[in-house]
Amino acid sequence: MKDNLKPILKWAGGKRQMLPELIKCFPKKFNRYLEPFIGGGALFFFINKNNSIISDTNKELINLYKEISKNPKKIIKNLKKYKNNKDFFYNIRKSVPNNLTDKACRAIYLNRTCFNGLYRVNKKGEFNVPFANNKNVRLIDENNLLKVSKLLKKTKILNLSYDLLLKKYAKKNDLIFLDPPYLPISKYSDFKRYTKEQFYLGDHKKLANLFEELHKKGCYLILTNSTSSEVIKLYKKFNIKIFNTKRNINSKGNLRTGKDIIVTNYETSI
Repeated sequence: MKDNLKPILKWAGGKRQMLPELIKCFPKKFNRYLEPFIGGGALFFFINKNNSIISDTNKELINLYKEISKNPKKIIKNLKKYKNNKDFFYNIRKSVPNNLTDKACRAIYLNRTCFNGLYRVNKKGEFNVPFANNKNVRLIDENNLLKVSKLLKKTKILNLSYDLLLKKYAKKNDLIFLDPPYLPISKYSDFKRYTKEQFYLGDHKKLANLFEELHKKGCYLILTNSTSSEVIKLYKKFNIKIFNTKRNINSKGNLRTGKDIIVTNYETSI
């Protein structure tokens, strides 16, 4: 049996805490696994399935996964030179290297040493999270990274929008996990700024239309989102389950709880 791998990055809206519920949603048998909003990839790494297809519009993230696939030992070696202090952090944050492996190391370093481990960029696409000053930082789990590299070598890694990816690659009996930036349900919600392109209500409606098309094609679909009434309305004809979750990245302690939905286009055991 394959190992359940761990994500390389901590990610806003990451799905580690929802893994038990998501795994229960899996059909007994399916063809390929596709995840077009890969982000931190908690579910993808956990199931550890070869010949999957992953994608994201975040170029730095996709570069990271490609470099882990190709140069894991070089990334491990280079990261040992990085320092967990404020001056070093801000020097790394303000400079973007041209070398692709160095870019990958930068992404891991900033994610591990920034406040709350949050990956966020401004409208110019610049990483803008401050230094955490956390003394107990482990930049990389070497054993996990080497296993992740083996999986990524057997994965198609793309830098495409979700609709282009799915229209080109999705086929009958594929399992597709859709984890878009959530539609906010309060003014404090912010799960859409992991790339400079934001995801609005119109984008969610477009995604819901594609969900319907993929359903008719015979794909197995799992989608997560907030409990926004607009989202519930978009998927009302499908199976919707609501779960309590934690928002570990919120700076306001009393706002670190919430509810997520899981939508499927088939009956599940949850």
